[in-house]
Amino acid sequence: MFRCFSWKIKMLSPLIGLVWLASPIFAQAATQSGKVQSGETPIAFSTVTLYGAGTHQGIPAVALGAAQSAAGAFFNFSYTPPRGTNAVLYLIADGAPTYRGSKPVRSPIRLAAVLGTPPVSGRVVINERTTVASAYAMAQFIIGPHITGTAPGLQNASATVRNLVDLTTGQVGSVLGNPPNGLQTSTMSEFNTLADMLAACVNAPTVCPSFFALTTPPGGNAPRDTLQAVVNIAHYPWQNVKSLFDLSQSYPPIPYHPVLTSAPDAWTLAVKYIGTGREFDGPGNMAVDKQGNIWITNNYTFGSNPLEPVCGGTLLLELTPTGADAPGAPFSGGGVDGAGFGIGIDPKGNIWLGNFGFQGQGCTTPPPSNSVSKFSLAGKPLSSAAGFTEGNISSPQGTVSDQMGNIWIANCCNNTITQFLKGDPGNARIFANVGLNKPFDIAIDAKRNAWISSSGNDSVVALGPDGTPIAGSPFTGGGIKAPLGVAIDSLGNVWIANSGIISLPCPTADVPVSDVPTTLGGSVTLLRRDGRPPHSSPFTGGGLTIPWGIAVDGDDNIWVANFADQRLTQLCGARPSRCPQGSRTGDPISPSTGYTSDALDRNTGVAIDPSGNVWLANNWKNIPVQTNPGGDGLVVFIGLAAPVKTPLIGPPSHPYARPDTELLED
Repeated sequence: MFRCFSWKIKMLSPLIGLVWLASPIFAQAATQSGKVQSGETPIAFSTVTLYGAGTHQGIPAVALGAAQSAAGAFFNFSYTPPRGTNAVLYLIADGAPTYRGSKPVRSPIRLAAVLGTPPVSGRVVINERTTVASAYAMAQFIIGPHITGTAPGLQNASATVRNLVDLTTGQVGSVLGNPPNGLQTSTMSEFNTLADMLAACVNAPTVCPSFFALTTPPGGNAPRDTLQAVVNIAHYPWQNVKSLFDLSQSYPPIPYHPVLTSAPDAWTLAVKYIGTGREFDGPGNMAVDKQGNIWITNNYTFGSNPLEPVCGGTLLLELTPTGADAPGAPFSGGGVDGAGFGIGIDPKGNIWLGNFGFQGQGCTTPPPSNSVSKFSLAGKPLSSAAGFTEGNISSPQGTVSDQMGNIWIANCCNNTITQFLKGDPGNARIFANVGLNKPFDIAIDAKRNAWISSSGNDSVVALGPDGTPIAGSPFTGGGIKAPLGVAIDSLGNVWIANSGIISLPCPTADVPVSDVPTTLGGSVTLLRRDGRPPHSSPFTGGGLTIPWGIAVDGDDNIWVANFADQRLTQLCGARPSRCPQGSRTGDPISPSTGYTSDALDRNTGVAIDPSGNVWLANNWKNIPVQTNPGGDGLVVFIGLAAPVKTPLIGPPSHPYARPDTELLED
């Protein structure tokens, strides 16, 4: 995953000292102190080094200060911190070396604690929990002892560490340790079980060779230390799952509790966010802005009683990258009413959402379902109290911007596409009779062509920037069946989530969503840039059960939200070199169960942020009551995907350049 990045570091490392010495980046002296321990047991004579993370591709971390922990495992030293609020600081604690004769042998014990951006805590505990939290949150930025990345992904990831662990005590962090997480899901127990794996190696060095063998990447080299081992688990969470669980229990008494009582499906960490607890009711889809904040549509007005009918949601939600309500959020006005799957961000940073008109059974004031809304990046409504209704909008779903700021809207109930030229509702165009039947989602390619899933006739329609159908459109074949989400990769390939069964209520559904089975297979179709499917499409496996939303990460791998069975699916994308060794395009990477979590409900939207976190919308309860079926929040899989530069307008790209000329092959 990091081979080209590592090459860049080797090329640039002779220049690093010059870059740092030539810049007036250092502030007044500070003090860093703390303790290195395993559980409650001190780890004496460790070398503790404080680093400032590299800020651009190819720039490794810079050592700012160091000390050796004393017999009681305490350490203390002064350092001069780098200037600026974007600096990310972290500690590495290397165990005392052993000796073979007079020759020192490097210890396999390496623990970490990512402190984050200034101001940072002056006293910390470095232990297995802080190491697991740091490895997962920073999984996409760690190479050996170096952490390197660009803003805002690097900084947001460092802040996520504190959701998982309390750096001042080494205990579970308040977000992970309390509802809606804590004992309400299995994630805290899984987090502790991962920490116990490391503790087994830390306290019984004879365990380390087995631990390192089990955490060796497919076709790669075995890790040499505990930090790299847990980073590898974060990257390959499906590998040797049962054996790693057994190892976590191999050196009693285990120091961290509560723990899992059996092996999970994969070693992923899924954290649930619900804002204030009185906002989310049927989140449908998300868009990630330039700073990594998450903007969310909300189907229904919040109601705690599932038997009391709810009408269309009138709020636009926004969470920070660490899952808290953004300042001023949630936002209202602008005609928001029953928004569905449609949400996008334009080149100026404005947020657009489609008001589909969702309502619970028994709602006495049905939403009009004929508008889109527009908000500024500060949350100010820029559309009228009725929203924008120009262009014959009818139950809009997919609502996205292209690279020129043109807004594309999928009108589910009248089988048309509305386009606001340059985002101006007064300059609306309607594209009708282009082969659409219940259009749902829209993805924009590099040439500003719009690819639209046409759920009602098992096809995908492709329109040029002016609305003219592309030759061969509509496209069928390749297993397209009741398609919902659609996404474009960086090579121009089109990926379609085939629900296989969902009939959209536009205006009525052949099969009501409430009657959809709880478990049903689905598939993903790949279309080349010319609309032809490769011979291997459609793709199945990886836990696909009623695929809904679909996203492409910075490595061009594919992520699918499933509307059943509480799972996330990962497929190898069109660059197999960025997949596990031996994988081909379309192969499942997630296990046959998918990446499961008991924090999930029925999921629709999926999005990837600049830190590599994968966000899922808990749209419907697993057992929905039709008066108020809405789910209650978002679930994020920490550090699981390759980061994406946001906002996503057109095809995805990695936040830093990754030279690769590989093309899709059958």
